[in-house]
Amino acid sequence: MPMIRTIPFVLLLAAPALSWGLPATAQPAAGLDRPILVHGNYCGPGNNAPLPPIDALDAACARHDACTPTGSLPSKACNLRLEREASAIARDPRQTPDLRAMAGLISTSIAMLPTPNPVRPVTLRHGGSAATPQFGDAED
Repeated sequence: MPMIRTIPFVLLLAAPALSWGLPATAQPAAGLDRPILVHGNYCGPGNNAPLPPIDALDAACARHDACTPTGSLPSKACNLRLEREASAIARDPRQTPDLRAMAGLISTSIAMLPTPNPVRPVTLRHGGSAATPQFGDAED
């Protein structure tokens, strides 16, 4: 039983190394012969499609994979959705402690992943007498 409780802790320590060393691709990860999954069939670089998700967290990871173009980084919106869904699973008392721990790990880890178009800061442009916040450029 102590081994089962140790696994989420070890994965938590390994998460930053995994996120720095591997591309965050949805479908077959570039340079990998097979997916490196931390949970189920969809949580981690690559996936085991067309196998079904094994639980709510795996289903959230499958939606994240489906939201991400093949071979590229997931969008900020895709990452935020997975972060939100995994966080909800981590707080759900109806889920097993192991699943809640893994969901917390996924929620925290996904927040550290890079995205292709990071959110740009708001710039202030002076037009007339008052400063007006501008979100990005007109051609966005």
